Amino acid sequence: MGEVIVIQFATLDGVVSDPDGRWGTGHGGWAFKHGAGPVSGDKFRLGERMDKGVQLYGRRTWEHFAQLWPTRDTDYARLMNGVEKRIATRTKVDTTAWANSAAIAGDPLAWVADERTRRDIVVIGSLSLVRALAGADLIDEYRLVTFPTVAGEGDRLPLTGDFRFTAAETAGPTTFTVLSRH
Repeated sequence: MGEVIVIQFATLDGVVSDPDGRWGTGHGGWAFKHGAGPVSGDKFRLGERMDKGVQLYGRRTWEHFAQLWPTRDTDYARLMNGVEKRIATRTKVDTTAWANSAAIAGDPLAWVADERTRRDIVVIGSLSLVRALAGADLIDEYRLVTFPTVAGEGDRLPLTGDFRFTAAETAGPTTFTVLSRH
């Protein structure tokens, strides 16, 4: 059986919205104030899950990533571009914009409940989708890279359920944290 793993960049006060500033909020852009290092590579330690699992995105996050990742040529970019990707959307998307992408037909919560019986599902960003998954009690683990910044405002993760810290490690200016049910 697989796990549903949510990965997010976060601030010290728990804000996860607008890390790159693309939404133009007053609090956005905080993830890049410390340079590209803290946001490059496999900071979430997904490893084998990148090969055997599937990534799940909400439409807006997928569309943004589909503009960025196909043009990159690093070892990690090759992993991101090669992994199987699914999009939870009610809107038609051009899935050819990013290799190995397909839209989910039907209810994404039912898809997740079924798919996790076969493999891991990694949800990247996609806060609306994360809220729906948390509300349906479908999240097994949160992996966070926390930046030494206080945003003061913005959306926070819906940490519902019985999660506990299972790992924490400082790397440069950020801290990698895992919150898990097991």
